Amino acid sequence: MNTTLTTLDLPSLHRNFIGIDRLLDRMAFNMNTTSDGYPPYNIIKQTEDSFVIELAVAGLDEDAIDVTEHQGVLTIEANSTTDNESTQYLHKGISTRRFKRTFTLAEHVYVQSASVKNGILSIVLERDVPEEMKPRSIPVNFK
Repeated sequence: MNTTLTTLDLPSLHRNFIGIDRLLDRMAFNMNTTSDGYPPYNIIKQTEDSFVIELAVAGLDEDAIDVTEHQGVLTIEANSTTDNESTQYLHKGISTRRFKRTFTLAEHVYVQSASVKNGILSIVLERDVPEEMKPRSIPVNFK
């Protein structure tokens, strides 16, 4: 029986390291990810040029959420948590921890608005490509 490793089978290697899978995910598989998955979010394509990013922000006060756009990077941050220390929880399932989530916007994509409804932060994005950069049809003349 030959047990020589001829190829690196990352999925089976990953499966054999139970307990350090998050560390492996951060180091080997998701090098560009700085978030731990909180808060969960959706990206919705409404039309060809309109998108919405939805983030679950239940339990956060309106003054705790900061949305900024700078040089093509959209940053959503919860700067403070509002836990009332006098409240005694029997179970606390709604997290109000600090977070910072960033999205790199494509060229000509701009933030139109941001609003919170029913614990969901919705950020409306619009793509506005200048006319001179849009593809145009060139008529072909036959002589």
